[in-house]
Amino acid sequence: MAALLAAVWAIYQGNSSEPQRIGAIETGAIAPEFTAVNSAGEQVKLSDYRGKVVMINFWASWCTPCVREMPMINQIAQTYQKDVQTLFVNVGEAKGTIREFMNKQQFDFPVIIDVTGKVSGLYRITGLPATLIIDQEGIFSHILLGELTKDIPLQQWLEDTVQQKN
Repeated sequence: MAALLAAVWAIYQGNSSEPQRIGAIETGAIAPEFTAVNSAGEQVKLSDYRGKVVMINFWASWCTPCVREMPMINQIAQTYQKDVQTLFVNVGEAKGTIREFMNKQQFDFPVIIDVTGKVSGLYRITGLPATLIIDQEGIFSHILLGELTKDIPLQQWLEDTVQQKN
């Protein structure tokens, strides 16, 4: 019986038309291009920011660690806005839910709406929050999977990434 199951499994695997899932993203890899719409109705493409450091933060309003880290991420984004483009990507929530959360928290920045998970899927995000730093050439320089806390040197990572090409 075990041999039969093994044979069926081997045949199924060989005939599967589904793409094989690649492992997690890693530093040194090229960040995938994406096109999405933000909460202001503007089209956003990663390639629009080529030549500039990009920080992408994936989050959701139901994610307690996301909500806890958001004031710190927002403050860092404002501090580095001259040299770093920050993209906040909400995963899986409707525009109304996002707007309500933003108003309640008194945040005033555009959010990329990833209700279908297309962008987070491209980046292989399997948990929230996730913060990615992409250098001027479109390469991942730092990846934080999990909550940003005060002991994580995000600001230093941004400064290092900004300075590495200057």
